[in-house]
Amino acid sequence: MAPEHPSEVEQTRGRDPRRHEETFGEDVQRYIERIRELDGIIEIMQTEMSDLRRKLNAASSDDAETKLYDATRDLVKLHRRNRELTATLQEAREQLELLREKVEKLSAPPNNYGAFLNRNEDGTANINLLGKKMRVNLDPGIDVDDLYKGQEVIVNGAYNVVSVAPTDRQGEVVKVKDVLDDTRALVTMRADEERVVEIAGALSDGPLKSGDSVLLNSQTGMLIDRLPKVEADDLLLEEVPDVEYSKIGGLDTQIEQIRDAVELPYLYPDHFKEFDLSPPKGILLYGPPGCGKTLIAKAVANSIALKARELTGDDNIRAFFINIKGPELLNKYVGETERKIREVFSRAREKAQEGMPVVIFFDEMDSLFRTRGLGISSDMESTLVPQFLAEIDGVEDLRNVIVIGASNRQDLLDPAVLRPGRLDVKIKIGRPDQAEARDIFAIYLTADLPIADSEIKADEGKEEAVDRLLDRAAAAMYNTEDENQFLELTYSRGEREVLYFKDFSSGAMVMNIVSRAKKNALKRLIDGGDKGICVDDLTGAIRDEFKENEDLPNTKNPDEWASISGRKGERIVNVKMLVQTEEEEKKREVRTVAPGQYL
Repeated sequence: MAPEHPSEVEQTRGRDPRRHEETFGEDVQRYIERIRELDGIIEIMQTEMSDLRRKLNAASSDDAETKLYDATRDLVKLHRRNRELTATLQEAREQLELLREKVEKLSAPPNNYGAFLNRNEDGTANINLLGKKMRVNLDPGIDVDDLYKGQEVIVNGAYNVVSVAPTDRQGEVVKVKDVLDDTRALVTMRADEERVVEIAGALSDGPLKSGDSVLLNSQTGMLIDRLPKVEADDLLLEEVPDVEYSKIGGLDTQIEQIRDAVELPYLYPDHFKEFDLSPPKGILLYGPPGCGKTLIAKAVANSIALKARELTGDDNIRAFFINIKGPELLNKYVGETERKIREVFSRAREKAQEGMPVVIFFDEMDSLFRTRGLGISSDMESTLVPQFLAEIDGVEDLRNVIVIGASNRQDLLDPAVLRPGRLDVKIKIGRPDQAEARDIFAIYLTADLPIADSEIKADEGKEEAVDRLLDRAAAAMYNTEDENQFLELTYSRGEREVLYFKDFSSGAMVMNIVSRAKKNALKRLIDGGDKGICVDDLTGAIRDEFKENEDLPNTKNPDEWASISGRKGERIVNVKMLVQTEEEEKKREVRTVAPGQYL
């Protein structure tokens, strides 16, 4: 007879696979007893069928036909029931097989991950398993020729390689100190700890170099990946801006000096060697702010690259410009700033070895390399200055590397940095005079711009009108009328000196004046006025620029202001502003400064 309730096999389908291992023996025993029960039922049915056949043969002919029909019907039912029982039995056997496979998987020991080292002649392989070197067999389906050193493989409980896994890209970031051979390297880890490690076959995109950042798998002791140099590439290194000397006005003498110091040794090294001349290691550009120091440094590398292309005929020669801003290198952790300086020079040497000229430009140099022992900062210059000097004077050649420094306060720089043999050439970038200011005006105010019709005379062209505007703008900026008076200084001897705005002019100020004049002309055009730049736009821009800068000198602390302005002379005792109105002058107190400042 069929069971009245669902089979016990169906009832076990939703069980948690984690409990199969515990109940496996009970389930098997239950299925065996059930099979035996079904076999007994089948035997009973077969016996009943035999009895029915015997009774049918012994019955009378009258009811033989009825009994035969009933027997046939019962036999059909029994066959149908037999098929159902057979299907149930088959399903139970399949379920048992699935449970057996799951139990075998759950009871199997875990697999380990290892790193492939090399292949042996007998078909075995050497692997690194959890820091131990082992000689193991490989699955015949694995092609050993496709494996490389450091490839991650899966090892079963019998310590056989059964499959290949993707290499894990996690580990410790270290720096290459030296490459010992094709397979080993010396790396620097945390706290300057050194370790000899192996180089994985995945590092096939070029040879490792000293200073490269790489990924170390601590368990296998292998370098598995090369990391980008974020600090040197993204923060410091950039291709030279397209700046030419022709875009720098009023500094012809200084440009000639720096070209003699920088370009000649690079472009004519054989002649320098013949005359037994050594190229300068560094150049210092000093002077008041806004006078073109940074602009000259950018033009140097561009000019060298252009000249090198002309001499060699190789259009692929490029120059690189490492623009180092002092505050970006400073770090609160001890030794980090020094490490960054080493990284800068190391990166510069790498590019220089490829035949590319490299300019290392230290902007605001006084923020990094101040005189040691001043006591006005954290005294970190006591380690920064020696590190910088070691890079310049080191045994490693700085061929094709040019160090240029710029500073508004050259008096704060350590004397060891400025001595010959380090920053050999010192070029002062002073404030422009009237003729030099006109040259700067000519760079930003050209005939390509809209010029007012009122400025163009009938018998001249646009170029002549622009020349006249340039002359008038420079004259208005440098006149010594009362309206351009700026400061009155009283010296210790009782003498007085009046300083005008022209005494504080710069290239940056000229550029800003032209920009103001362009905006004035544009606003007038928008309001429906005449089109083009006129002389009133320039003179008005000059007055606005002077007015904007009238409060910039710090008369409370003239020491810093005078040093930045680049003025030196006799000691002063009084500083008086002359740009205010009479009413403001009555309200303004004349401040007396402490003796000791030299203007």
